[in-house]
Amino acid sequence: MDQARIEQFGKSLYDALVSQTTIAPLIEQEPSITIDDAYYISLNFLNRRLAAGQKVIGKKIGVTSKPVMDMLNVRQPDFGFLTDSMAYENGSCIRIEGQLIAPKAEAEIAFRLKADLVGPNITEADVLAATDCIMPCFEIVDSRIRDWKIAIQDTVADNASCGVFVLGDTQGDPNAFDLPGLKVKVFKNGQPLSEGLGSAVQGNPLTAVAWLANTLGRYDIPFKAGDIILSGSVVPLEPVAAGDVMRCEVEGLGSCECSFS
Repeated sequence: MDQARIEQFGKSLYDALVSQTTIAPLIEQEPSITIDDAYYISLNFLNRRLAAGQKVIGKKIGVTSKPVMDMLNVRQPDFGFLTDSMAYENGSCIRIEGQLIAPKAEAEIAFRLKADLVGPNITEADVLAATDCIMPCFEIVDSRIRDWKIAIQDTVADNASCGVFVLGDTQGDPNAFDLPGLKVKVFKNGQPLSEGLGSAVQGNPLTAVAWLANTLGRYDIPFKAGDIILSGSVVPLEPVAAGDVMRCEVEGLGSCECSFS
């Protein structure tokens, strides 16, 4: 795909973000689009956000578990960037109108790094050694693609369908936990909704983070010390609307909560 087309799609996605509107799937507009094309569109989209004053504070991996793959009909992980404007504190009330289009909440394990990781050839052991702490997290995914009708190229271009995210207050030493065995329970409006294990994320959240480090390494994008890394949902996505309250509890680690207006 030529640079002019990449810039056109990057601008369309940025304009959709700003106006909370949607566009036709990129795979419909450009059937020959590749994942590499989508990544460069994502970078163009990101650069427009940076030009508006946002700062990159981490990365995310998505579509890592079978329930999410089945829900979105996407069969491989996606990846994107986190900026400071996307971050919310635990307990925050997140305004939907004027900010999000069709949000869905997913419970995750977030990582904060204490050392750089530069792919390729990053292993799970490398990720563990570079991790400062893990935290309960909600990612509120959103899509600038009409009706969530996404192929992998669409979601990669659209910054991995990321909206905003919320980190819990508690921070745990990753060495103190059986990460694949971490049990996560999710509640909506005070009622049990779903539960899952860390193993839902590619068998181990460390595996997912290593995959992301190696995937981004192919594009010369490093993980940096201090980065927040979202490792992917352990439960099915849940649509949210104004008035909803979401809470997740990670056994032995703590909880994360947010509401919507």
